[in-house]
Amino acid sequence: MAKVHIILQGKGGVGKSAIAAIVAQYKKSIGQAPVCIDTDPVNATFAGYKALNVRRLNIMEDDEINTRHFDALVEIIATAENDVIIDNGASAFVPLSHYLISNQVPALLQEMGHELVVHTVITGGQALLDTVSGFAQLASQFPDESIFVVWLNPYWGPIAHEGKRFEQMKAYTGNRDRVTAIVTIPDLKGETYGRDFAEMLQDRQTFEEALEDRTRTIMTRQRLKLVKSQLFDALENAAVMS
Repeated sequence: MAKVHIILQGKGGVGKSAIAAIVAQYKKSIGQAPVCIDTDPVNATFAGYKALNVRRLNIMEDDEINTRHFDALVEIIATAENDVIIDNGASAFVPLSHYLISNQVPALLQEMGHELVVHTVITGGQALLDTVSGFAQLASQFPDESIFVVWLNPYWGPIAHEGKRFEQMKAYTGNRDRVTAIVTIPDLKGETYGRDFAEMLQDRQTFEEALEDRTRTIMTRQRLKLVKSQLFDALENAAVMS
């Protein structure tokens, strides 16, 4: 059974494209050849990763889903022998979520022999409550045929509210049975690991490319190697990612 990994979150700039790229790289590292698609109508960041051979497909038109383009996306998925990874922009979050649910796409994918895996991200800082709300909205609306992977991104601050970690928040405890895995992005120190990782993302480089890039210092590459190891180990421990 091929899995269709889609990254959904209504808040922009929280790391959705980075997560799509990490998932694609992990899949490649275990010998798979994922089909990568960028549907973000505004910022096609995922498509900027040339090494991942990402196909851009704009499924939006005038703030609505273009049904013909969405049909084309389903055709790509239907014929995929390997996992599919879809990055979606914040501006398309509401219409795409509604379209997937109202057209019973998760059930359709299951009939095809595929499984829908919804990846969503929770961040610290000012976007914490917005991203938690986005997760709760998805978990309450998507049918049982879909499963969830939650990514915790502490880049902008601790993921806690009123003394409660995400795992203690009502949004999670009320939807715990929907969440198959929680992946925590390492809390990277700003001037070393954080800067190195951010620059790699800005350059749209994969870990493999960055580690072979001799314009980066030896210690920069060493730090990126450690970050890659932490992320890939976390994904290896998430059964849904195999």
